[in-house]
Amino acid sequence: MAQIKKKKSELPVSDNKGLMFLRENLGILIALAILCVLLSFLPATSSSFLSSQNIFNVLRQISTNMLIACAMTMVIILGGIDLSVGSIIALSGVIAAGCVARYNLPIAAALLAGVLVGTAIGVFNGFVISRTTIPPFIVTLATMNIARGLAKVYTGGSPVRVMSKQWQFIGGGYVGFIPVPVIIMVIAVVATALLMNKTKMGRHIYAVGGNAQAAVFSGIRVSTVKFTVHVYAGLMAGIAGIILASRMYSGQPTAGEGAEMDAIAAVVVGGTSMAGGAGKIGGTIIGALIIGVLNNGLNLMNVNSFWQDVVKGAVILLAVFIDYIRNKNA
Repeated sequence: MAQIKKKKSELPVSDNKGLMFLRENLGILIALAILCVLLSFLPATSSSFLSSQNIFNVLRQISTNMLIACAMTMVIILGGIDLSVGSIIALSGVIAAGCVARYNLPIAAALLAGVLVGTAIGVFNGFVISRTTIPPFIVTLATMNIARGLAKVYTGGSPVRVMSKQWQFIGGGYVGFIPVPVIIMVIAVVATALLMNKTKMGRHIYAVGGNAQAAVFSGIRVSTVKFTVHVYAGLMAGIAGIILASRMYSGQPTAGEGAEMDAIAAVVVGGTSMAGGAGKIGGTIIGALIIGVLNNGLNLMNVNSFWQDVVKGAVILLAVFIDYIRNKNA
């Protein structure tokens, strides 16, 4: 009987997790549903939006944003910001492409080089931020310009073209009917979710973001937490840079421009507080889907790219305002 009672008492726990997820993300889930319904019935998009080809196209397009948004979630939970991820995308992409096109290195070596470049910048960001009191905004603003400048210096401002089929497979290939970037995205999301929810480091990230001073008194090594999170952000941006360079058949020094804004938008729309200490990877996934579907819908409607920036800016402002109201009433 005791075992039966125990099993019965366990059932509501798993159910409550699902209900809790729905309750926490109900607003953005409704927003995503409304956006999808509108695009399904608007004359300009109804014929193509729900096609399987377009759905996979949306998932492929959001894969790079999802990678950096996963890391950006942790950065913002810490109360920081990382403006360098877009430039890391460009630098890692041109270095990886250059390894193949200019130095005839194996694809594996090129991928490793691109990832190491992104990780190295993350190490630099993490070291400076964790060892000094310089705000993350300033540190990553500096490395944003440094990385973008290095990408332009390396390429001379011109794309580094790679026509290898193996190279193109990373960003444009399929495993069965699933695009490779989508598979990489799923792996990154699962890894980030496990890191945030199932490890000591994940608990420490929330503790430091909630109250860094209290975290110090609790014995948490705040500098180690900050360093680790920014290294992870550099790693994710490096992988995203390789995927984007592969998809475009070239490493481009202008790649990733505005990528940090899309990532921040996905994280903030997903409910992560800019004040730090609160946020979930599940919300970020929904936020990235909203940004991706919004971009796709605007493209299908042939909306001018300048107006697309206006719309995305308004979405970010609205999300931050909602976060402000929520924190004010808490």
